Amino acid sequence: MKRHQSSKWLCGLTLAFGLAAASPSQAEQIAVGNFGVSANGMPFAVALDKGFFKAEGIDVSGIITSAGGGTSLRNMIAGGVPYGEVNPGVVVAAIQQGADLRIISDNVLTVAEFVWAVKPDSPIKTLADIKGKKIGFTNPRSTSQALAQMVAQKAGLQPNEVELVRTGGFGEGYAALGTGMVDVAPIPEPLWAQYKDKLRAIAFASDILPPLSNVVGVTTANMAAEKGDFIRAVIRARRKAVAFMNEKPDEAGDIVAKHYNLTPEVARAAVRNLVSSRTQGVEYWGSGQINTEGLKRMLEVQKSLGALKEDINLDKIVDTQFLPEDIRKPK
Repeated sequence: MKRHQSSKWLCGLTLAFGLAAASPSQAEQIAVGNFGVSANGMPFAVALDKGFFKAEGIDVSGIITSAGGGTSLRNMIAGGVPYGEVNPGVVVAAIQQGADLRIISDNVLTVAEFVWAVKPDSPIKTLADIKGKKIGFTNPRSTSQALAQMVAQKAGLQPNEVELVRTGGFGEGYAALGTGMVDVAPIPEPLWAQYKDKLRAIAFASDILPPLSNVVGVTTANMAAEKGDFIRAVIRARRKAVAFMNEKPDEAGDIVAKHYNLTPEVARAAVRNLVSSRTQGVEYWGSGQINTEGLKRMLEVQKSLGALKEDINLDKIVDTQFLPEDIRKPK
């Protein structure tokens, strides 16, 4: 870890490391960004409901969540949580500020949950029509902002040929589309399954974008040393949940509905959509195995936004020791 770091972020981390070391507990929490809202965390709902954590010999007492990756990471460390799931750009930005973190699993391998949609009566029919239009995104330096730029590039446009408009959230983006504040909005699952009958898609991420590692498993150096068995069990349980979702998507959807406050029909549709999704042959929910190229692509995207200030050597921050042996070698 870099010394004499003055950032408040790092001071918070340093304090949290001390709290974590002083507060061991048999029952542990895990931290999952946007759990209960975004599709990335759905396997953890299944793992909880089906008893996969207990089957792996651990007691996961709850899931800490928040609306943003940076907040999720700070919550994870402040709570002395051994395992978190967040956007890789957030992890690398924290590492570049001096945090001693490790990427330990690659959980969501694409951005296939994203759909760019318009109102049914919109004159925008395809990506070719977005020139001069207002494209929604959630917050600065977010994945949705980066993807909006990539969508414009895919349409053959320069950055100044579309107007990116901050909406503050995906639900807010849907509302902004309805009021005319934006012309196009990103509508990710499960919002897409919920509102697709009231919208018209002009682009699906799985069709127009390459595989981009969306969220990763992360831990601190302290927790890696102290809670290695727990971390391994979390990864195994999540892997079981992903396999279950592939085999029984409707039952998995019913479980997700309870944790995400969705109707069973909406949750089933979202799960079915994502388990069947392939982006250039790459699945949405991964087993944990590191997809090196997808991870590099996502970090390049974050760098283009200014979220990352310098290049990163993945070999120094990716630790595969917690993965099952058969998926320990990166793809």
